Amino acid sequence: MVSMNAIYLVVTGVVFVLLGYRFYSKFIAEKIYRLDPNFETPAYTKRDDVDYIPTDRIVLWGHHFTTVAGAAPIIGPAIALIWGWLPAFIWVVLGTMFFAGVHDFGALWVSVRNEGKSIGSLTGEVISVRARNLFMIVIFLLLLMVNAVFAVSISNALVATPSSVIPTWSAIAVAVVIGVLIYKMHVPILWPTIVGTTILYAVIWVGDQVPVELPAVVMGLSAGPQWILILFGYAAVASLLPVWLLLQPRDYINGIQLFIGLGLLYAAVLLAGPEITAPAFNMDAKVIGAPPLVPLLFVTIACGAISGFHGLVASGTTSKQLDKEPDARFVGYLGSLGEGLLAIATIVVVSAGLGSSEEWRAVYSEFGIHGIDTFTRGGAGILASGLGLPVEFAATLLTVMAVLFAGTTMDSGVRIQRMIIQEWGTIYKMPFMQNHYLATLLAVSSCLVLAFGAGGSDGQGGMLIWPLFGTTNQLLAGITLLVISIILVKLKRPYKYTLYPMFFVTAMSVLAALYQLMGFFENGQYTLLAFDLLIIVAAILVILEGFSAFNREKANTV
Repeated sequence: MVSMNAIYLVVTGVVFVLLGYRFYSKFIAEKIYRLDPNFETPAYTKRDDVDYIPTDRIVLWGHHFTTVAGAAPIIGPAIALIWGWLPAFIWVVLGTMFFAGVHDFGALWVSVRNEGKSIGSLTGEVISVRARNLFMIVIFLLLLMVNAVFAVSISNALVATPSSVIPTWSAIAVAVVIGVLIYKMHVPILWPTIVGTTILYAVIWVGDQVPVELPAVVMGLSAGPQWILILFGYAAVASLLPVWLLLQPRDYINGIQLFIGLGLLYAAVLLAGPEITAPAFNMDAKVIGAPPLVPLLFVTIACGAISGFHGLVASGTTSKQLDKEPDARFVGYLGSLGEGLLAIATIVVVSAGLGSSEEWRAVYSEFGIHGIDTFTRGGAGILASGLGLPVEFAATLLTVMAVLFAGTTMDSGVRIQRMIIQEWGTIYKMPFMQNHYLATLLAVSSCLVLAFGAGGSDGQGGMLIWPLFGTTNQLLAGITLLVISIILVKLKRPYKYTLYPMFFVTAMSVLAALYQLMGFFENGQYTLLAFDLLIIVAAILVILEGFSAFNREKANTV
């Protein structure tokens, strides 16, 4: 194997994604979406200071970036390294530039242009009522997976690294104080940012000195399930609070902290100059049970290249807070760029931070077992060698970084799930579902039923349907791009910049879903098979109706 320094990956990846923002996003903003600085956004027209409120673009970028990132751009690339670092790297870089940025930016733009409606609701207006109903089912299942599984990921991290508990929960208190300072006391954003970020890094040291562990067993529940209940209790409260009090400042200050964490990782790579020990292409992948690279790579790495969940965030919470329409480029495209940088960092630290080639192959001896722990292990080693940080402290810092990403996603995920239920209440004229409190109760209850009903007392039920996440998520991205393309046709604007990515993502997703379908059948996993079949049929029907609407609109513009 030819040796290669990780510095080349860092420089190449960062330069390309920054060029994407500088040139490609500007082209999309000016020539395709044609942003209007005089357009009055839903943050003003529907302002209620709970979900709708005009927000500084830097604060909103922090919300969007940390919400869409979650743990997925760590877990996906870490798993995909089984095929080698080169396929993962190429897909992340090109996906960030030409897929994710256009998708996130576009979902935000069309929602802002349509009263802050979610992409699911817009499907009914742009395609058909039947397509909307089917699409909303897919969306709800995706949110169910995300919320249930991220609760498991966070709880596992808090149990495995007790030193991360104090820093993780301290972020909530810091966020509330920052929200009050900015919105009620009108303090300029600079000093709350500096002081808040300093406190968050200081409590990482405190957490390292004072690890916190829950009791081994409470009412028959071990520490992991206890954390899952606590997390959903917190998420329920957070989803009801005004966005300015917790969601915005928490995501913003976490975004600043996490970007600093990324900066430390990149700086450590540049200073240490570690050699890549992972193969560019892993010829042993099939031997150790990995599925075929095509199409599975493109659903294994979703967040970090393109992800349908981002469209839910962009049209679910972000669009309701956009101050001026031109801010959509900064928030939407640059938010996805931040996630791409996290995915690149994951590829680099997992490729170069696990020791020798033999040690790397020992870690990657089977498919699908890698995630936050693999990222933490590789990153801690690089931070220790590059910046001289103690390995234990570096591991705590990276665990907190990953948990905060996942936590902000879960915050917004439950809020969006509540909004989806309220939209159903409006669409089907069921007033009880429009109530904030009942909708939140239904959202959290559905997640808990999946977690504990399907998973038993360990609360791991979300993991049972998690194998469906990749294909469901990417089918959602394809449908979102199709909706944006139809709107562009109606406006008589170029649509190939959204339609071509839609074709690619949808084709890979359908092929991956069919591959999984055969696997579920062969392994006797009939529950997963039924869910997979439901999602495939629903998505294909929505896409077929979408193309019918696309051709109809195209004919009308001739």
